[in-house]
Parts: sequence; C-alpha cells; structure tokens
Amino acid sequence: MAIEENQIVSIEYEVRDGQDVVDSNVGGAPLVFMFGKSQVIPGLESGIAHMKIGEKSDVLVKAADAYGDYNDEAKQELPCEQFAGIDLNPGMTLYGQGEDGGTVQVTVMAVNGETVVIDFNHPLAGKDLMFTVTINDVRDPSAAEALSGIPAENAVDDSGCCGSGGNHGCGCH
Repeated sequence: MAIEENQIVSIEYEVRDGQDVVDSNVGGAPLVFMFGKSQVIPGLESGIAHMKIGEKSDVLVKAADAYGDYNDEAKQELPCEQFAGIDLNPGMTLYGQGEDGGTVQVTVMAVNGETVVIDFNHPLAGKDLMFTVTINDVRDPSAAEALSGIPAENAVDDSGCCGSGGNHGCGCH
C-alpha cells in the first residue's frame, strides 16, 4: 500500500554524494515528517511513496528534485565590514537572516582583502544524491497533527524544546 498524503512517516536514512556520506541519522533519532507537505525534498518523498514499513531501499534523487541546480549567479561580493568579528575562511558556512525573515545559509567562497565572496546556493545544489532509506513507521495523523501539519515527535513544548526525547538542538535529551 502506498504512503498517502498527510500520513506521518518515520525513516532512517543515509545520503551520499558519490561515495561520500553527507548526512545520516542511522543509529540516531528517526526523521519524522508529514507526507505530502514539502517537509523533505520532493525527490525523496516521491522515491519512498510506494515503500512499506520495514522496507529498505536505495533512492536516487536528481539535483533538480533535491536542492536544485547550481546557480552561478547566486554569488555576491560584500564588504568585509559586514562580517565584523568573524574570522572568515573559504569554505566556511554562515547563517543569517534573509529579506523574508527566514534563515539563510551561505558559504564563504573567497576573502579578497576588502571584500568577501559568498555563495547562496545550498551546499548540495547541483548534486545527484543517493539515499539509503528504511521506513520505520507510517501512521495516520492525530487530529492535532492533521490541523498543525507537525508530527507529535517534532512538536515544540512551551519552553521551546522538542517533545520527542531526542536532542534536536534545543538542549533536551
């Protein structure tokens, strides 16, 4: 039976760019998301749509269905003073606030005396990715999950901390 839109899916995954593992949750907390709500990259979602609980498979996700094609025009040269207090090195990742208020990730490409060249492309843009995925669980959402679109495992309590018992960057264990 295919995974249906709005179901809560729990997966274990490892993702490779060629032979290099670039991300993995194997041995850690599963990735839990609501299917069909753009909470994971589209190619991964379509690649697991017909998998069943307990099934493990390799899913090739083309760049266009992952983090998009690499955009050569997504680079910008900025004055060094905009990065005051930061010891800049090529290859380092910085996070800032975008015009829409959301978090923006950039990579420092070069430091040229008075200017810094940054790249707004996602580090995996332009890359085909191979996911090894195991479906841990598929379930219907609770009423609260259906309303919010947020799986209970990813919910944040009033203290701003996740309720899953895992450490998701909020200091809870």
